[in-house]
Amino acid sequence: MPNWLMSLVWGTGAGAALVLGAAVSWRWSIPSKVVSTIMSFGAGVLISALAFELVDEAVKGGGLWPTAAGFLAGAVVYVGANMLLARAGAKHRKRSGAQQPSEKEDPGSGTAIAVGALLDGVPESVVLGVGLLAGGAVSPAMLAAVFISNVPEGLSGTAGMKKAGRSRNYVFGLWGVIAILSGVAALLGYVALENAPDELVAFITAVAAGGILAMLADTMIPEAFEEHHNLTGLTASVGFLTAFTVHHLG
Repeated sequence: MPNWLMSLVWGTGAGAALVLGAAVSWRWSIPSKVVSTIMSFGAGVLISALAFELVDEAVKGGGLWPTAAGFLAGAVVYVGANMLLARAGAKHRKRSGAQQPSEKEDPGSGTAIAVGALLDGVPESVVLGVGLLAGGAVSPAMLAAVFISNVPEGLSGTAGMKKAGRSRNYVFGLWGVIAILSGVAALLGYVALENAPDELVAFITAVAAGGILAMLADTMIPEAFEEHHNLTGLTASVGFLTAFTVHHLG
């Protein structure tokens, strides 16, 4: 299978974890503590993956300064976009409780939530495609990190959407489109940077890493802490160690 097709397949597959989480949450009422536990674990896995699979590899490939500049740029862009979306009604898009507004309460919030969910998923998908440039294969640790983190995102976000009165078509249409766009983002990450200088690859990789860390701090970790604060740190630590072990063994 050519690498460009592999990037599309793996990106779409990782994004499909959102649909899986949404389907489970729509069919069954999952206890909030279960969702938060999975979310804590996923956050720890992603932190480990971005540290060892993204930032460390970016420094080795393109140098410290392109990596540092990209990381800061990614965090600034994500936080800025997230602030704008929060004002439009997407602040609690990952919350499983009754925090999400309905369309009646906040007109336009449905669109903001959709854009926000896409904003959360694109950086993760891009790095799957970029990762193929170096090794010719998707990193197992990074793929596992994205998949594991996407399942609780789908679970939690869908639970909140149901309580806000969003329709089945809206929920599954949203996650389905994001899964497809995740594959496209991974494909673009590979194709656009296939012949790029190492410094540019490092910069883009670090942009994604900075965006992912900002996303974790702004959305996933607060939701996990709110529902299960006593064990959030321990569960995230186990997730970090799990991803580090996969990275080391791989």
